[in-house]
Amino acid sequence: MKMMKSILAAGVILAGTAGLALAADPVTITGNMVCAKCVLHETKECQNVVQVMQGTNTVNYYLIQNDVSTNAHPAICGGSSEKVTVTGTVKKKHGKEVMTPTTIDVVKS
Repeated sequence: MKMMKSILAAGVILAGTAGLALAADPVTITGNMVCAKCVLHETKECQNVVQVMQGTNTVNYYLIQNDVSTNAHPAICGGSSEKVTVTGTVKKKHGKEVMTPTTIDVVKS
């Protein structure tokens, strides 16, 4: 019985640390932010998308609409674009890169 408790305790510890390993690490990307509705014509509602060049391919990072993303949107809504650096966590959802931004900074020329 004592051995069974030890095995169970080890399993609980491993399960707890595995959850920590699944937490997404923050990443920073730099690219052109555009509106998914106004520029890309991909959504029914406005949403920030940061387009990043990776080699010869453009990768679109769809930003979750939180306070950070919403506050940055007026500068690009209607068809404009803005070069930005965004930090946040990224997950793949329905084959798309989806980012929850914690900061969005305009890149000054």
